[in-house]
Amino acid sequence: MDNLEYRTERDSMGEVHVPKEALYGAQTQRSLNNFHIGSEKMPYELICELVNIKSICAYINFVKDQDENSDTYKKGIAIMKACDEIKDKGYRKEFPLSVWQTGSGTQTNMNVNEVISNIAVRLSGDTITVHPNDDVNKGQSTNDVFPTAICLSGVNLINRKLIISIQKLIDTFRELEIRFSGIIKSGRTHMQDATPIKFSQEISAWRSSLEYDLDMIKTSLEKAEYLPIGGTAVGTGINSKEGFDSEFVDEYNKRFNTTFKCDKNKFHGLSSKDTIVFCHGALKALSCDLFKIANDIRLLSCGPRTGIGEITIPSNEPGSSIMPGKVNPTQCEALIMVCMQVMGNDTSITFASAGGILELNVCMPLIAYNLIQSINILSDGIDAFNERCASGIVPVESRMSENLEKSLMNATILNPVIGYENVAKVVKYAFENNISLKESSVKLGYLTAEQFDEAYDLSKMV
Repeated sequence: MDNLEYRTERDSMGEVHVPKEALYGAQTQRSLNNFHIGSEKMPYELICELVNIKSICAYINFVKDQDENSDTYKKGIAIMKACDEIKDKGYRKEFPLSVWQTGSGTQTNMNVNEVISNIAVRLSGDTITVHPNDDVNKGQSTNDVFPTAICLSGVNLINRKLIISIQKLIDTFRELEIRFSGIIKSGRTHMQDATPIKFSQEISAWRSSLEYDLDMIKTSLEKAEYLPIGGTAVGTGINSKEGFDSEFVDEYNKRFNTTFKCDKNKFHGLSSKDTIVFCHGALKALSCDLFKIANDIRLLSCGPRTGIGEITIPSNEPGSSIMPGKVNPTQCEALIMVCMQVMGNDTSITFASAGGILELNVCMPLIAYNLIQSINILSDGIDAFNERCASGIVPVESRMSENLEKSLMNATILNPVIGYENVAKVVKYAFENNISLKESSVKLGYLTAEQFDEAYDLSKMV
């Protein structure tokens, strides 16, 4: 048995015992009692945006255009101060609810309402009453507040974190392109030798793919910026004053220097999560490219003696508990696992979005959790990969030169001179007899040594 002391709280369903020191109330405790599922908690980024929403709603409902001496004004100020205190001090233990709860997120919305209510009363010295439903949740429903918080947390986190991380990696690759612009190496297609390529051109593919991904993410944010706030229960806006949505968006943008907009069709905003699917789809596209880049880098660096070994990457830690001196491409592997997780999250979000029934989507906590996790692990994974791997890439020019010289696909440059079929014979003969392309061309009688040297200029192939 625990040694906690309890107090008795009451909600519309009756009495509930709540830990005496907890700032949450009856509905939070009911959720804790009823949902012992997993260890995943509602993301704190989402909680913070719910707190921002409550602060702005209190301003519109109780403070804006009110007499500063009125009880209404004082109540609004107390709620806003409580919101500021939560953002300042965190109070993370007061938001303990599982992701695996009601599909609307009602219990988390009420968790926030209860904590704000109790802090507001405490800050006022118990001189006012603040009801979690009637006051903190005034003019709102979980059904419009929760999806609004998803949009706010997702868009803001992408803008403030992920976009910056992507741009830093783009800049790293651009610097590598410039630094290694003069190196020619063997290209590879189908995991087989192919015609030559500049190392800088190979890097440019990585850089350009990230630039495309960045553009797609920014495009997706344009749709995710439309907020369903003001729709309340089913989209009609019942118990919310006319123009509340516009007032909210204007105040939020003013406070946080953002560009959010009102979803003109609240019925859509409550029931459909298509904008989040679109946004997370762009994160999946980014993951696909990052997966490919990480694989390229670990393949090019594999060895160091028995693999391709054309680049080296930083040695960050011992790679084996049994093989001394072994070093592994751990940052590549970590980023690949991040990408796999994001791809899995995307599948879950897809199904969750399809889980909208009639006037409401009822899988929103899952959507919120997966979206925020994807943004965070992508941002952190990219930063670690950039700082501890990509920025330290160094070409092994001797190995590149050796592999380039051995590549039989360089013979492609002879196609215009002796024709495809004859070049194929040159390649086959060179391979079977383990001789150079020049020796093969001369032995087969297709070119003299001088003619071969004149045609065989690999710099013209890149």
